[in-house]
Amino acid sequence: MILGRYVKGLEMPREKIVLIGAGSAVFTRGLVRDLISRGWEADLALVDVDSEALAVAERLTKKMLDARRAPVRVTAATDRRNVLPDATAVICTIGVGGRRAWEQDVFIPRRYGIYQPVGDSVMPGGTSRALRMIPAMVDIAKDVLDLAPKALFFNYGNPMGPICRAVRKATGAGVVGLCHGVFGVAEYLAKTLGVKREELGYTAIGMNHLTWFTEIYINGGDAFGRLSEIADDAPDSNNPFSWELLKLFGAFPAVLDRHITEFFPHMFSGKKAYYGRTLGVDAFSLEQTIANGDSVFEQMREDALGDKPLDGEHFRHLEGEHEQVLDIIQSIRNDDGKVYSANFPNTGQVPNLPAQAIVESPASASCGRLRPITQRPLPPALAGTLASRFMWVETVVEAALEGNRSKFVQALVLDGAVDSIETAANLADEFLAAQAKYLPQFDNGRTGPGAT
Repeated sequence: MILGRYVKGLEMPREKIVLIGAGSAVFTRGLVRDLISRGWEADLALVDVDSEALAVAERLTKKMLDARRAPVRVTAATDRRNVLPDATAVICTIGVGGRRAWEQDVFIPRRYGIYQPVGDSVMPGGTSRALRMIPAMVDIAKDVLDLAPKALFFNYGNPMGPICRAVRKATGAGVVGLCHGVFGVAEYLAKTLGVKREELGYTAIGMNHLTWFTEIYINGGDAFGRLSEIADDAPDSNNPFSWELLKLFGAFPAVLDRHITEFFPHMFSGKKAYYGRTLGVDAFSLEQTIANGDSVFEQMREDALGDKPLDGEHFRHLEGEHEQVLDIIQSIRNDDGKVYSANFPNTGQVPNLPAQAIVESPASASCGRLRPITQRPLPPALAGTLASRFMWVETVVEAALEGNRSKFVQALVLDGAVDSIETAANLADEFLAAQAKYLPQFDNGRTGPGAT
């Protein structure tokens, strides 16, 4: 996955970026805006299996580029193999089944008294999502190896750990998982501490959506004491659990309560279990998240296909998943050693976490790629919050790759949200039936090797 190294200070060579999952309502617009702001000369290939969403993304992209006379050439394809040759970077943001499948990941468990604020990383929703996402990402990885073996290969899809683990296990492709979460929480902490973001230094280690800030500095001085004092004053009613965890473990979790609570399902089971509110309902409403996504896409469609010129809002900096990927590509090309949070197999960078587990931790842009930086062992209590999660990842990866119902049920039990094996089995069968068209490896959701 190493392109040539480029000499520092020289103009960036022309990139060919392939964005797979370009129908995303926000990511594509943000990436295009960032390309424009940098003035890069680039080729951008948009890929999506949904031809309607692709047409919207292509039209909006071209309108943005034309409005700013940006030196970016755009192509679009429903078949990624038509545009992958000669790619220098491949960015995946796919969501198999889209928002309609995502809804079922959350709504089906509610019938069993299981409430999820997101449902894309862990808990039954994340487990179900993994079964859809893993085969699709493995197929993409095989095409990248075949047609663009030297391209930088980034995944933004969830659940991050299972996807990256499955791709590397099944294909050997050097996919790197990227997420805005740690970067965003660093900004949140800087604001809470009343300092500029560039004054804040930190180390964050864990697995995606449960990554622990173990060191926090302001201009080189330890800031955990100040954070602990702030925690005593209940600084944020939207994230009380994250601040409780800081006081208990002496480390701050990313990415705040909306995701963190899903890693501790036994503490928030049932209605009104989250500080008197219900997760996914009146706390971090899933319905509102879905409605917002639908609304943003409809506005994107109107802007793309309508006759009105784009207003300045389309060229404003957007916070979100896209906002570091061009920085990372440029840092790799310049070999500048900048440090980013990234998801890699554990080859010793965190000594007391399992070998080959996908770990989110600091990585340096050097020698033509991102390289994980060796860290000190995590304290036992923090490692303990992650230990069973890594084994859940291994189990759900095997279930997805093999089409194995029994391992799907095992993964639901390991996750810890269900109250019995019977509930896990019933949940599995409902998911397999509801998502059957996205799960061909399960023989229409009924059987699979070793299934019971």
